Amino acid sequence: MSLVPSMKRKLPLNTISASIAAVVFLISAGLTALTRQPGWVIGGVVLALLVHMSLKMCNSWQRVLVLRAGKIQGLRGPGLFLIVPFLDQIDAVVDQRIRTVPVHTRQTLTRDTTPVDVDAVVFWMVHDPLRAITELDNYESSVSMVALTTLREVVGSSDLATLLEDRRRIDGELRDLIESKTREWGVTVQSVEIRDVQLPDSLQDAMSRQAQAERERAARVTLASAEREVAHELAQAAKTYEAAPIALQILQINRIFEMNKNRGTTILMPTTMADAMTSATAFAAAMQTVQPEAGAPTATGEVSG
Repeated sequence: MSLVPSMKRKLPLNTISASIAAVVFLISAGLTALTRQPGWVIGGVVLALLVHMSLKMCNSWQRVLVLRAGKIQGLRGPGLFLIVPFLDQIDAVVDQRIRTVPVHTRQTLTRDTTPVDVDAVVFWMVHDPLRAITELDNYESSVSMVALTTLREVVGSSDLATLLEDRRRIDGELRDLIESKTREWGVTVQSVEIRDVQLPDSLQDAMSRQAQAERERAARVTLASAEREVAHELAQAAKTYEAAPIALQILQINRIFEMNKNRGTTILMPTTMADAMTSATAFAAAMQTVQPEAGAPTATGEVSG
């Protein structure tokens, strides 16, 4: 990442001073044409240069450090301001907008000795331009280096699970640590955001297999729970059928009917099972016999063997 030092920043084009200088030169040229005295032109040129050199301008988000004979005169801006030509000089132009610094760490060991690559972004701004310029040679590069070393410290003191699952807390911790170091320089850190945590390929494969094993274990536990519930229901049904054998035989008949009604297949079964189903069929037919109407005399009879 290439950083531009603050003293290399330039002021915006000052069209106001250029326009005033041009007007002064035109007036002097007009006076020279009227009076035919070249001194007006020379004086107009000198005055125009002085106006252009003394009248400066900076944008609303910029502040300018002015030195007079090497001593700090203070900050100027925003807008138009005057300096003394040849005695004052503009040493640095500070941009007070929020800026970003990308920070990258490669193969940094976590507390549980796992090498990771971490990418983060630091959002910062200059709140005290005078301190930022006078106490640091290049405050932009210093912020970048402090952010990099702090990120390495936090990654080295955190577990891999914390980096992957609790990024908000890590972001807040990074912001507090970086700001505690840069606040004395006149720099405020707005926020820090971890963009990505890259793991080695071997570790990614191991974590994938672990997750797959966890899902398979959960699936087997669910299946065992379902089989336990089914076994419980079957045990209850067995008790019911033990108390009513005819009900079990009727169930067998219904199952055979369901198996055979659409396919038309031939089912072979033992003779004893067929005899049991015959008695069950007779019982079911007897249960379906039309009952006599209420109040009618009940018919009785004997069945001869």
